[in-house]
Amino acid sequence: MTTLDRAGALRATRKVLPEHARAHNRSLLLQLLYRNGGQSRADLARASALTKVTVSDLVAEMLAEGLVVETRQRTSTGPGKPAVELDIPRERWQVIAVDLSGADEFEGAVLDLDGTVITRASVPRNEATGSFALTVACDLVDELRARATAPVLGIGVGSPGIVDLDGVVLSAPNLGWIDVPMRAVLAERTGLPVRVANDANAASLAEHSFGAAAHDLLLLKVGHGVGAAVLANGRLVHGRRFAAGEIGHVIVGTDVAGPLCACGRHGCLEAWLAVPRLEARLADAPDEEAAREVLRECGRRLGFALAPVVGTLGLTDVIVSGPAHLLDGTLLEAARDVLRSRLLPDFFDGLQLRLTDQGPDIVLRGALVLVLDGVLGIS
Repeated sequence: MTTLDRAGALRATRKVLPEHARAHNRSLLLQLLYRNGGQSRADLARASALTKVTVSDLVAEMLAEGLVVETRQRTSTGPGKPAVELDIPRERWQVIAVDLSGADEFEGAVLDLDGTVITRASVPRNEATGSFALTVACDLVDELRARATAPVLGIGVGSPGIVDLDGVVLSAPNLGWIDVPMRAVLAERTGLPVRVANDANAASLAEHSFGAAAHDLLLLKVGHGVGAAVLANGRLVHGRRFAAGEIGHVIVGTDVAGPLCACGRHGCLEAWLAVPRLEARLADAPDEEAAREVLRECGRRLGFALAPVVGTLGLTDVIVSGPAHLLDGTLLEAARDVLRSRLLPDFFDGLQLRLTDQGPDIVLRGALVLVLDGVLGIS
């Protein structure tokens, strides 16, 4: 199993049934090389628990396909032929990553396989919706493709809204999208492999692959809207209709006079926490103490929304991605206070509620993981 198979599994880690074994075992070896590099055939056999014959056969196949290269011969320490180290040719490919979650612009970058940005570009959205917004996104991909300096392995896209496993954006209200076949459109336009996911799901993959996250986590992405992603037992939780993590439109609190949300209801988490709403409330605050109370109230509402999810799933790692100047400090501390008061201390005393260390490129790096998994079976 690999990062985003139909069951949502993350990373190949064990042998599977014979009918799936060859593809799985290739993925397992590529995963070991991607994470560790400089591995001999014997190293791979020990780490994977595969036989040396199986490893040699798979390595020969991947060498012929250019997926693996021999890098150097180790110094001999005894009788027998010195071991030859293997690695993935990281300089051979680049990946186009696109983040469509911004309120004012779409962002994209060309990255190497290790997640380093080679070049980046952005295009103003100009409040575009519907087919025009899709055209803007496609034009951004075209620009990035022209900037790539090596063959492009694939294109990864993080989109707001509900996205199915075929890369169809089922619903993205802020962009006016319903049933937009994003993956198919970009694949036909470019002839390249394309992977599309909800932006929060993509961000959670970046946190898992490049950050210090555990196998169980909740990632909350705060921007133009508010969404979440859950990894449980190392698997992305999609939900039957791919709407898992749509926490932004959960009403938090029992007061009927909460702020009006774009969905037409009052008191949704997004109406409290989305960046444009939060900035507007802070701008209206008459003094610093009033501004701090705005942040505290929004933090409390966040805690109200998170507590039942954290308690139900037994999570101990909750990661927030969004503007640090708004979220860090007063707001997150208020959310922590609510969580401490609403969860059993004996079981959740190690709970972390923290900002991501992946920075503003978290969705772009998650889009890279989508491509690495979809094309090479690694993450």
